[in-house]
Amino acid sequence: MAFELPDLPYDYDALEPYIDGRTMEIHHDKHHNAYLTKFKKAIEGTELEDQDLETILAKAGQHGAGVRNQGGGYLNHIIFWESMSPSGGGKPQGKLAEAIDTSFGSFDDFKEKFTGEATGLFGSGFVWLVPDAGKVKIVSTPNQDNPVMDVVSESGKPIMGLDVWEHAFYLKYQNRKPEYVDAWWNVVNWDGISKKFDAAS
Repeated sequence: MAFELPDLPYDYDALEPYIDGRTMEIHHDKHHNAYLTKFKKAIEGTELEDQDLETILAKAGQHGAGVRNQGGGYLNHIIFWESMSPSGGGKPQGKLAEAIDTSFGSFDDFKEKFTGEATGLFGSGFVWLVPDAGKVKIVSTPNQDNPVMDVVSESGKPIMGLDVWEHAFYLKYQNRKPEYVDAWWNVVNWDGISKKFDAAS
């Protein structure tokens, strides 16, 4: 498989004032690119070179820390970029909105729970929204793990992800992670996330 660094779906500064352009530039061009480069090195010369990313990560526990951490970082950031949009924010519509209401009672209750997971996650990691038999669940993972992997307690294919590593917000928000998470809701790409949910249903 040819693993490449995808372009951001928008300009670096397109998510301002909620996420600053300089953070996006460093996060994408440096951090994401480094995960890709190290992942490709970790699988170089192995049978994994011919497998797709999710197939590899589904057995991350068998492939060692290099594949798990770097491959996870590569996939996680792709999902993170796709989870945001300059025209994002608001609330989801359609089947996803219904699934959130069914699963959590209301969008506001869901948002409160997701925010709590993100602000309460100790250290670095991600918080995910994962389809679950017509409903949805919130899954948090440490470091660069994700629900695709065989090393996590709750599995599934994420349709939305929030990066709560400090490099995702520290230039603008410093140690104010709750402020970053609160701002992030203004750029959530509900249209794209809803399409992923519909495809998974």
